Amino acid sequence: MSQITDLLSQDHSACDELFAEAENLVAGKAWPDAVSRFTEFRAAMERHLGAEENTLFPTFEARTGMSGGPTQVMRGEHAQMRELMEQMQAAVERRNDTAYLGLSETLLMLMRQHNMKEEQILYPMTDRALGGDAGLIEQLDEALHAKA
Repeated sequence: MSQITDLLSQDHSACDELFAEAENLVAGKAWPDAVSRFTEFRAAMERHLGAEENTLFPTFEARTGMSGGPTQVMRGEHAQMRELMEQMQAAVERRNDTAYLGLSETLLMLMRQHNMKEEQILYPMTDRALGGDAGLIEQLDEALHAKA
């Protein structure tokens, strides 16, 4: 059963698309659209990170008793991503393409490594421990697609 892996991996892809679109708009100095798309990307990322931190991780930790392992590492990386996104928001609002693109390169590397760890290690672990929990899948799906 890979419901959690599939759902959250698909959301990684959706976030990655928004990230690439925002980066291309910044590179082309299409500022109003760049600000809008980055804001959309950041909101999608916050929904994703929130779904993991508020729903998936606590459920996984309660079920397995593992609270100091992979979920703790992921939370730390989430904090790093949030800090970078905050700096990127300031750069795009200042129309500073050089700063934005430098930060986006750092965020891209972090997201790639992070997503690989989640998709290859953590999500399969959660599927084994929680995959039959239809209520959890529904909660995650609702959190990912919640309107602001």
